[in-house]
Amino acid sequence: MLAAGSMSRAASLGPGIPGGHRRIRCARGVARVKLGFYPATSAQVTRRSMGCCLKAAAGKGNQVEMEAARGGGVDIWSTVAEKENGSFPEHLVIMVNGLVGSAGDWKFAAEQLVKKLPDEVIVHPGSECNSSRLTFDGVDLMGERLAKEVRSVVKQRRGVQRISFVAHSLGGLVARYAIGRLYEQVNTMKSPADNNSDEVNGLEGRIAGLEPMNFITFASPHLGSRGHKQLPILCGLPFLEQTALETAHLIVGRTGKHLFLTDTTDGRPPLLLRMVDDCDDIKFRSALRSFKRRVAYANANFDHMVGWRTSSIRRQHELPKHRLLVQDEKYPHIVHVDKGNRGNNHKEVTSDVKAQPYDMEEEMIRGLTQVSWERVDVSFQKSKQRYVAHNTIQVKSYWLNSDGADVIFHMIDNFLI
Repeated sequence: MLAAGSMSRAASLGPGIPGGHRRIRCARGVARVKLGFYPATSAQVTRRSMGCCLKAAAGKGNQVEMEAARGGGVDIWSTVAEKENGSFPEHLVIMVNGLVGSAGDWKFAAEQLVKKLPDEVIVHPGSECNSSRLTFDGVDLMGERLAKEVRSVVKQRRGVQRISFVAHSLGGLVARYAIGRLYEQVNTMKSPADNNSDEVNGLEGRIAGLEPMNFITFASPHLGSRGHKQLPILCGLPFLEQTALETAHLIVGRTGKHLFLTDTTDGRPPLLLRMVDDCDDIKFRSALRSFKRRVAYANANFDHMVGWRTSSIRRQHELPKHRLLVQDEKYPHIVHVDKGNRGNNHKEVTSDVKAQPYDMEEEMIRGLTQVSWERVDVSFQKSKQRYVAHNTIQVKSYWLNSDGADVIFHMIDNFLI
């Protein structure tokens, strides 16, 4: 039963779809409610998570399913496929929020993904286990929590066969840690024409027992935030970058130490440096390699939180020249697409580079580019929302970041099913 207060709050989410309903399983059973509303009595699903509700399955009689996952948050999918095929979609998409974020940050992308691929995907747009101040706990602890949550969701959705990750900002690092923990190596015979022929022959990876498909990040600081304008808000001023280096942990806890590569008190290399290779019992590189696609969306300008190089995993001289940044008519804010070339992963690593003094950033680039990446460069230079580009690339809030919708559509249109 819905409380009157819940209905008034839910009305602000927008009108429901005529004839449409949503079934929500929660601690107190199953409630079927009209689209646009959510149960006020559910102890497992917070208002913020339920902000990811779908209004996408338009049309009389269509339904959208939302179910509280054991690990927290909700799973969402269209019931079109369930009705026609008698089964759930087989492709699980895990969405991961960034620093001080929550599952609601992926509301727009989640609903568009299910709308465009209603019979293909089931989306888990995150939970409260890595939200708000919990994002200060460090990449490793967040990654462990995410891995545990993914296992729980997969156990609950026994029909899923494939898995993809879509992450924003810090969430990209958390997702990379989690897949390293979830990686499983299996023996198989591989064809020379296989899309992942750069893997070790006869070996194939699984993530939480599922076939890895897409690993996609949006404005993620893959190389950390240490110096070299990797945190653009500091304007590249040495004294500000040094101050940030020394004080980041006071503001964002262990996460700050990981982002600024200062977590060396245990005598081991910084976590982000370790995460570019297989180490100990966590197979970071093998996990990345197991995915059919790895894509890095990066803001070429006006992102004050994550620099272009760190989000696109490039050296300064590898960034596209201004003359190469050309708008796409279909996706007006996509200005450059590099599909990646496995055969040239090491082309830029010359003997001169190797002879330079030890550089942690260079080491991370070398490690991460052992596998191929597609780079998609984005520019909101002509947009009124350019000063919030870091959130616009994700469409964190449609009312504030709607200009990034074409970037989300580009991601969906190229999504490997």
